[in-house]
Amino acid sequence: MNKLPEGLWPVMLTPFTTRNEVDLGGLDRLTQFYIEAGANGLFANCLSSEMYQLTEAERLRITERVVQGAGSGVPVVATGTFSRDVTTNAEFIKRIYATGVAAVVLITSLLAEPDESEDVLRGRLEQIMEQTGDIPLGIYECPMPYKRLLSPALLSWMAATGRFYYYKDTSCHSGALQRKAEALKGSSFNLYNADTTTALDSLDAGACGLSPISANFYPEPYRYLLTQYDANGRTDALNQLHAFLTMMDRVTHSFYPYAAKWFLQRRGLKIETTTRVPTETLASVDHLRLKALLDSFNTLTRLYDIPLVL
Repeated sequence: MNKLPEGLWPVMLTPFTTRNEVDLGGLDRLTQFYIEAGANGLFANCLSSEMYQLTEAERLRITERVVQGAGSGVPVVATGTFSRDVTTNAEFIKRIYATGVAAVVLITSLLAEPDESEDVLRGRLEQIMEQTGDIPLGIYECPMPYKRLLSPALLSWMAATGRFYYYKDTSCHSGALQRKAEALKGSSFNLYNADTTTALDSLDAGACGLSPISANFYPEPYRYLLTQYDANGRTDALNQLHAFLTMMDRVTHSFYPYAAKWFLQRRGLKIETTTRVPTETLASVDHLRLKALLDSFNTLTRLYDIPLVL
């Protein structure tokens, strides 16, 4: 592999049945929905997938199913670290890679404790690389169990190893994104921004794409934004679209991932709203906010003539 494709990389949900079992049929439908909506790659077995609530066998089965559904045209990455122990992580990285993913993603906050230095983190990365042969890797600044951001210096070193291809940034800071993108410039180590608010700033800085949770509600406007940016740069119309998406993004973070499944269900996707992440009962006002989000989405797509999958 030389490089992963740029563009939109949804962080996949995991559909569950009403009995709280993995819904493989729903997963197939969801995978196709993302692809038809214009996803350039898929991040399976991630935080949005409720990865910490899955068994090891479920993580493998879900990832393998997504790889099969995506086919050869859309690469898939998936998380491979769920332990503080390097050897345990290395063994699971090998197993998840055997499902056919393009790269295995490491979680920054599982590789080092909050009070451990970045030198310690680098040492753990070196150990993982030594124990996993030439398996392509990625890294994700997952906010759980805590958010650990990477420095431009460490990212530059990672890029120079030739082993890293996918980087999901969660800094939510335009200046930090610019410095990190500069550190990765000219390498095969692609930066994908998780944050909608800084989306255009990150593209201006050289980020390779977007990976926001709101793309689990409505990937089509993000695909449209990326296409228009590639074609025309940062126009007034694109700034306006981005402003709408930024305001809408505030609602999508509430009651997630339940809200995303509710939203997709209302859009017409055959999916249950069951989650394993504990979710409070929504008050009437919260349902009104979700309905307003759905109305805003429909209005936005009509205003910009954005084609929809559902």
